[in-house]
Formats: sequence, structure tokens, C-alpha cells
Amino acid sequence: MANFTTHFTVAAVGGALAGGLGWQAGLWPFVDSFSVAGLVALGGIVPDIDADQSRAVRLLFTLMAMLAVIGCVSALQPFLSLAELSGAGVGAYLFVRYPLSTLFKRFSVHRGIWHSLLAAVLSSLAVAVVSYQLFIQTAMQSWILAGAMLIGVLIHLLLDEIYSIDIEGRRLKRSFGTAFKLYDYGTPQTALLMGVVIVSMTPWLPPYGALQSIGQRVWALWH
Repeated sequence: MANFTTHFTVAAVGGALAGGLGWQAGLWPFVDSFSVAGLVALGGIVPDIDADQSRAVRLLFTLMAMLAVIGCVSALQPFLSLAELSGAGVGAYLFVRYPLSTLFKRFSVHRGIWHSLLAAVLSSLAVAVVSYQLFIQTAMQSWILAGAMLIGVLIHLLLDEIYSIDIEGRRLKRSFGTAFKLYDYGTPQTALLMGVVIVSMTPWLPPYGALQSIGQRVWALWH
């Protein structure tokens, strides 16, 4: 399978291309190209969140811990003093970065549910929710960033499958088919749980009209 450096490099190049081409096509302003490129690059390492000792795990849980601090402070700001807010923020960071990270590693399996199309959808919808609800981005911006995350995750899954093909030996490695799959067929209960999480996020998603508008604009570029 491809390593961290390969995943990140290929996704970063893909993100730069996506961000630049989208700007040239008028899909978003120049400044948003950097966010698009960054989310594609980040998506390129998201599936390896289930690898216990990978750099992807440390990076992603650090980012999630930072988001937890922002969300905690935003929610509690009207009720707590500055000192109390600081304590709550530190607590949120430490909880997500260490106990939650350890618990996740305990119950996750590499090349399991996080290497699947279902997880790609969950990751992109999570970006849409965080962008729209926490960072107060417009609906169109939020869906664009969600699409960037989706592209990055798909790049990761496709790379893993490509690296599962032994060209010189003219054979498929045992890992072939374990990345680009609908869900983890060995543990359908994880797919059910992930589906429940996706459905539970529905009320928090940006308006679907903006997503339809983006689709129409992209469609028009190809015709």
C-alpha cells in the first residue's frame, strides 16, 4: 500500500489542481482555492485514521481536538468566565487528543470501515456540517469544501488499490479490493453505525439547494 508521504503528496497535487481549475472555471474566488487544496490534501490521509501508529492518526486527532476547543468555547462563551472558558477549552483538547484517540485505536481495524466509500461520504458530510455550523461559511462554500474532502479520500482509496497491483509479478496482492469498497463487509455493524451517524447529521447540513446549484454549474462546464 502507499505510505503517508505518497498519499499526502499525491492528494496535495490533486488539491492544487482542483483548487486552481475551480477558480479558473469561476466556481469559487481565488482565496477559496487554498481551502479547497488543503481539504483535498487532508482527505488524502483521512482513511489512515484507523492505522494505530500512523502520522495520519496524530495529525487528524490533533485537528479534531482543535475543532473541539473551538466548538466548546463557542457553545459555552455566554455562560462562563474567561478563566472557566480556558479550562473548558484545555479539557476538550486533552480529551479528544488522548483518551478519545486511544479509544478509537482500540476499536478500529486498519483497512476496515474507514477504507470505504461510506466513510468517504461521512467525512465529506462532517466537513459540510463543521464548515456551515461552526465556521459560519455559506452553504455553497460548505458544500464545496465537503466535495474537496470527498475528492481527497477517494484519491487515497484509489492509490491503495493501485499499489495492490503487482505489475512486475502480473498479479493482484491480497490487499486488492480492501480499500475501494462500499463498506467493511466483514463487520456490517460498523456500516450500520456509520449510517446512523450520517442520518443524524442531516438536520445540520447546509441547504441542498446550494449543492444542486454547484452541480448545475459543474455540469454546464462540461457541456
